[in-house]
Amino acid sequence: METMNSTDKTINPTAGEATPDATTATDRQYNENDFKKGQPRWCPGCGDHSFLASLQKAMAELGIPPYKTAVISGIGCSSRLPYYVHAYAMQTIHGRAAAVATGVKVANPDLTVWQISGDGDGLAIGGNHFIHANRRNIDINMILLNNRIYGLTKGQYSPTSPRGFVSKSSPYGTVEDPFRPAELCFGARGHFFARAVANDTRHTVDVLKTACRHKGSSVVEILQNCMIFNNGAYGPVYTNEGRKRNAIYVEHGKPLVFGENNEYGLVQEGFGLKVVKIGENGITIDDILVHDAHCEDDTLQLKLAMMDNEHGFPVALGVIRDVEAPTYDDALHAQLKEVEQQKKYHNFMELLETNDIWEVK
Repeated sequence: METMNSTDKTINPTAGEATPDATTATDRQYNENDFKKGQPRWCPGCGDHSFLASLQKAMAELGIPPYKTAVISGIGCSSRLPYYVHAYAMQTIHGRAAAVATGVKVANPDLTVWQISGDGDGLAIGGNHFIHANRRNIDINMILLNNRIYGLTKGQYSPTSPRGFVSKSSPYGTVEDPFRPAELCFGARGHFFARAVANDTRHTVDVLKTACRHKGSSVVEILQNCMIFNNGAYGPVYTNEGRKRNAIYVEHGKPLVFGENNEYGLVQEGFGLKVVKIGENGITIDDILVHDAHCEDDTLQLKLAMMDNEHGFPVALGVIRDVEAPTYDDALHAQLKEVEQQKKYHNFMELLETNDIWEVK
């Protein structure tokens, strides 16, 4: 991957031609074709196709030029995505996408960095990097494409596969409980968590744009089926009709209502949440909780993120948590600037000249 600096001219990653600086370039209107590259090679019907289209559309609507964008991935089906985006890109080794994305952002803060990982790449071998990127609050967009299976290696269970899941590596069913990405993000003191369904294109685009505009680490969990090894993993929410019945779109400042006619809502009951029907038992819209994605106390946000159909709740889709906090990359560069001002030297030659110098003839 070629790094860039903030000079007047920057090299276009594909054409190799000089491109105007960011101030001029952002005046241009982009469309998704500006971010397309190559022919995607995934199985027909794979959610990766839908997500790629959503990402390219989000990039175009954000208006950030391709040469100011970097896409970093690890290993897996989803990790092929950087090959299909016209931007700076790098496919790294298994589980190290977050580490490399961190280095890219720290080395060049002007870049918008997208990290693409699957549930295996991001939460198994890459799990440690995932939690620490969240803890540090590095300004990168961490996309977790979660199909609850290892697809590239032909169908082994992953860290998000449910207990009892039958796969090639668990022929009698898994005997362990899965990671829940939201719980892991919140537990690592993450400040942004959102969720979308891969084939819900317009909603995914909006979520990705909000994640990109968030200053700090953002985690977006994308629910998608693996058509070959785990088709139907998210069957209840994989159609528009299913989402009306089995999902709730959360939006900051809006009541938490769902259903085909928004006839259901969420209220607080004790320390938990409860589904109620508006109009029954004296329940009115004023009784329904209003979503607050910006609240620093993450108690209710986590409860929303952890809801599932198996326990009688809708699956929460949208931006669940979005809280501003100091970022690692800003703090690091501020520290470097402060130390520079205290030192007598600022480069290697100046360092040499701070000591006695003699010439050998």
